[in-house]
Amino acid sequence: MPWTLQDAKAQFSEVVRRAEDDGPQHVTVRGKPAVVVVSEEEFARLTRQSRRVSLGELMRNSPVAGIGLRITRSRDPGRKIKL
Repeated sequence: MPWTLQDAKAQFSEVVRRAEDDGPQHVTVRGKPAVVVVSEEEFARLTRQSRRVSLGELMRNSPVAGIGLRITRSRDPGRKIKL
């Protein structure tokens, strides 16, 4: 059940308790979804998953890392273009 902003403000302690016990609590403004209140534990879990990793780190942690694949690059400079 989504909370209206007015109800969420009036019963903020209840919104927080439910976020901790029952999961995310949705709040609407003028009938439209606006925000979600989540517990600290849920927030930490969500932000941990979305951590960006560098390409180098991704390649080092790849299941195919260290298989000895050699990639070579063509020395061909390409075609000439008239400007």
